[in-house]
Amino acid sequence: MENEYKVVVKNLTKKFGDLLVLDDLSFHVRKNEFLCIVGPTGCGKTTFLNSLSRLYDVTSGEILINGEAVDLKRHNIAYIFQEYSNMPWLTIRQNVEFGLRIKHMPEDYIKEQTEYFLDMVGLTKFQEYYPRQLSASMLQRASIARAFAVRPEVLLMDEPYGQLDVELRFKLEDELIRLWREVGTTVIFITHNIEEAVYLSERILVLTNKPTKIKAEIPNSLPRPRDIAAPEFVALRNQVTDLIKWW
Repeated sequence: MENEYKVVVKNLTKKFGDLLVLDDLSFHVRKNEFLCIVGPTGCGKTTFLNSLSRLYDVTSGEILINGEAVDLKRHNIAYIFQEYSNMPWLTIRQNVEFGLRIKHMPEDYIKEQTEYFLDMVGLTKFQEYYPRQLSASMLQRASIARAFAVRPEVLLMDEPYGQLDVELRFKLEDELIRLWREVGTTVIFITHNIEEAVYLSERILVLTNKPTKIKAEIPNSLPRPRDIAAPEFVALRNQVTDLIKWW
C-alpha cells in the first residue's frame, strides 16, 4: 500500500522550546489526493506545512515524499502562503515566471505557462505592474499563479483565499480542482473555512487544540461539481463543524 502514498507522516513531533505544538502525528496522503486540514486557530496547521516544506526542522519523526525524506532539489513542491509573497523588484509577470526560470524551463514553455495562469487569475492586464501598485487580493492571486505555473507534484496551500472576495474565491477553487484533475497534483490545503474544506476535498483531517493530534479523518465522496446547498453537503459541513466545536 505504501507505494500508493505520495506523502507519509510518521510520528511527527514539533516543539518550540518547551512548547509542544505537534504531538506524534501519523497519517498519509495518497497520490493525487486532495486533502484539507481544518482545526482551531493556532493549533499548528501552518507549523505542519512549514515542517513538510523544510522551513522548520522537526523535533522527531519524519515526513516522506515518494518514500524518501523531503528534498527540495528532488521533489517539486510549491507553497502558497497565507500572505502574498511576491518579490517587489519584479513585475507580476516576472514573479509568475520565477519558479519556471529557477527550473531552467524552455522560453516557449515559460511564456505559455505564464500567460495561461495570469489569465486564470485575471491579471493579464496587470502583468507589467509591480507589486506595490496592486491591491492585497491581486498580489495573492499573483502568488497563486506563480505556484500553479510550475505544476507541482505536491502543492501546499495555507489559507490562500482568505483575503479574496467570495466570487473570486469560488472561481479559484474551481480552477484549482480543474488543475488538480488535469495535472495529478497532490494537494494539502489548510483552511479555517469548513465550507471550503467540504467543497474542495477528497478527505478532511480535523486537528485538536495544542498539543495537536488528529481528532478525525473524514472521507468526502460528494459528487463534483458540488452544490453547497445540497442536503449531503450541508450534513458533511455540519459534521465537521461539530467536531471542531466540541473538544
